[in-house]
Amino acid sequence: MSLAVTRSDIERVYPVIAPHIRRTPVVTISGAEFGLPPFALTLKLEQLQHAGSFKTRGAFANLLTRHPPKTGVVAASGGNHGAAVAYAAMRLNLPARIFVPTVSSPAKIDRIRLYGADLTVIGERYAEAYAASVEWSKTSGAMPVHAFDQIETLTGQGTLALELSQQAPELDTVLVAVGGGGLIGGIAAWYESNTRVVAVEPEGAPTLAEALKAGKPVDAPTGSVAADSLAPRQVGELMFPIAQEHVERVVLVTDHAIRMAQKMLWEALRLVVEPGGCTAFAAILSSAYQPAEGERVGVVVSGANTTAVNFSA
Repeated sequence: MSLAVTRSDIERVYPVIAPHIRRTPVVTISGAEFGLPPFALTLKLEQLQHAGSFKTRGAFANLLTRHPPKTGVVAASGGNHGAAVAYAAMRLNLPARIFVPTVSSPAKIDRIRLYGADLTVIGERYAEAYAASVEWSKTSGAMPVHAFDQIETLTGQGTLALELSQQAPELDTVLVAVGGGGLIGGIAAWYESNTRVVAVEPEGAPTLAEALKAGKPVDAPTGSVAADSLAPRQVGELMFPIAQEHVERVVLVTDHAIRMAQKMLWEALRLVVEPGGCTAFAAILSSAYQPAEGERVGVVVSGANTTAVNFSA
């Protein structure tokens, strides 16, 4: 079966978006810093990306390769994708309208407004905001930019793995948090099973886990402390075959583990990361994922759009 996005697609789009994004750094530390065995742990610090998350990669991939109309672009988002599209549109002098649900955090709403986009807060979850964005696209003629289920989005997010493979070519495994699956779809397409890719989801929002059980994307619960970034109800149709082919497995973490990961990233590295952004790290910290002896593990850390870190886990 032909997959929606390939390694060569990612290689082609990277030089297009590279002038507009940051090549975010990595830091390699020992698990012993967190009371774990002393395996090598490499963090890709994507929360330092423009607009605070990896979503900016997919936003620029869309806006630079799809020729948006004068009426601009429209997107639905839990927050980070909206901020990324708003940022990219601002930089490219395009109008943008963003729809977010009420679960979106104040920090993300403020960020979208800061970038000059028209903002509509509607519905309790992403699905309702997305439905409103579809209607707006139909009436306005604005170009829709999907948060995860679009080839350009997947391709743009895959550039994170291109960078990581250059910065840390020795990795055996990469852990990636999953919401709609745009990031892990792009990353898995890049690594093509040559490096293990492991999905991490909140127990309260197991979108990919439920899809893999059913053999297709299906509705999943959307209750988690990370619901504003990791709970779209279903993973994307385009990423799902990539996940079936190239994602080794899914591990689930509790909200308590996510909050503890937030706390530890702050205490050990002075990194402020939102819940969804540290969910992959929570799998390491809580031993939901236990590396083998000598295994070299990479973790994507992404999502800085939060007003404070809750240390009351």
